[in-house]
Amino acid sequence: MNEQNKILIIDDEIQILRLLEITLGSAGYSLIKATTGKEGLAMAAMYNPSVILLDLGLPDEDGFTVLKKLREWFSSPVIILSVRNEEENIIRALDSGANDYITKPFRTGELHARIRSAFRQSVKHEESPVFTSGPLRVDMNLRIVKVNEAEVKLTATEYSLLALMVKNAGRVLTHSFICREIWGTPYSDNTKVLRVHMAQLRKKIEPEIPAFQLLITEPGVGYRLKVYDE
Repeated sequence: MNEQNKILIIDDEIQILRLLEITLGSAGYSLIKATTGKEGLAMAAMYNPSVILLDLGLPDEDGFTVLKKLREWFSSPVIILSVRNEEENIIRALDSGANDYITKPFRTGELHARIRSAFRQSVKHEESPVFTSGPLRVDMNLRIVKVNEAEVKLTATEYSLLALMVKNAGRVLTHSFICREIWGTPYSDNTKVLRVHMAQLRKKIEPEIPAFQLLITEPGVGYRLKVYDE
């Protein structure tokens, strides 16, 4: 089994399992399958996959419970695959530690892109203090931000936002999570102020670069820093 490309699928839908086996297997991923939450937790501990695809509607226990148990020890990315498309479920999953949320039915191309992003996150344990994505370069030690090799001056709040996004690159961060991290728990609903700062940050790190959109808005949910391969 390829130690670098292991994906654990925790889902009891036979058709979904077959679809994922075909599309992900043909892409070179090594797949581990579990059809219950209990089995999925055991497989995660046994195989230590790089990414987990988790359904919320499992036969033995709710996917949110499984996610909570995973996050007690499992630090690699978890992507939710679910028919539940309500905004509150998406926000709850992301705030509970999921890295991404994809609703069923999903487009194969989008799934592959989200998984590639998740794999880039899974090697963050060995990450360099210098982050790059397309024209963006952030030196976390020196607190220097460059776009196309030109230094960009950010305010303290803008840099804090960017640093938070860099540390969670590729992951969808909810509005409430970002607000809590930047301004503290009492300001977890400070979304209007957040939008203003994110708009200013976007202007500074995405000027005249239409081909490289870096700060992706997830409508009604939050933001994601897109990672481009070099």
